[in-house]
This record gives sequence, C-alpha cells and structure tokens, in this order.
Amino acid sequence: MKVLAIDYGDARTGIAVSDLTGSIVGFTTVIHSRNREKTLREITELVQAHGPERVVMGFPRNMDGSEGPRAELYRSFAEALTEALGMEVRLWDERRTTVEAHNILSMSGYHGKKRKNTVDAVAASLILEGYLDYLRMHPEA
Repeated sequence: MKVLAIDYGDARTGIAVSDLTGSIVGFTTVIHSRNREKTLREITELVQAHGPERVVMGFPRNMDGSEGPRAELYRSFAEALTEALGMEVRLWDERRTTVEAHNILSMSGYHGKKRKNTVDAVAASLILEGYLDYLRMHPEA
C-alpha cells in the first residue's frame, strides 16, 4: 500500500511517499510556504501525482500523550485536506520526529541552511516509517 506522510509546519511542510509496496520511503520533498491554501494545493497536487492509498499527517502530542498546543491547528488543516482530497487524512503521533530528524542530519554532516532545507523531509520520512511499521504490525488497520 502506497502511503504519503506529511510533517506540517508554519513555513515548511515535509512530504514523504512510500514505494508501491509500502515498505520504504521512495520520495521526499519540502513545500516552502507560509500560506495555508498554497500548502493545501501543493499537497493535493502531490497526492494526484503519486497516487497514495492513504495519507497520514503528523499530529503534535506532548510527551505525556496529551495534545500539544498546536493540536487544533493541525486538526483543522487535516480536515481541510480531507475535504480537498476526498480521502481521509489520518493523524499520527509525531512526538520527537523533528528532534530525531535534527540528530540524523547532525550525524550526517548537515548544518546550517542545508539542514534547515532538509529537516522537514526527514521528519516526514520518520512519520512515514513509523506508520508503515504500525501497518506491518497491524495489517487489519
């Protein structure tokens, strides 16, 4: 099953798409926009181009599992995206994905602007990998 994952952000939104089998990350990109409507439009175009069967979006939770301060903003964006796509956008716990993405990039020698332009795609890849692992463990989901 092909899945598209989103790491939604104020200025940059990371996108990761799995391969056809839903085994690995096959494509990543970053949408550079502070405009919600432009971001919605670009994600819609990526969904049309890549044809995923599912769309999953990172959802901010605190370390104790409660919803983070930006939860309502993310829920609203996911609802607008669901309407634009005509398919459900599933919310997925994104705790620590950005921290892990920064760690991965530091270990790989990415610093400064190079890291800033890549971190959101890496975070989307981590969201995607977590969701794909979940699907492997829960095939009925």
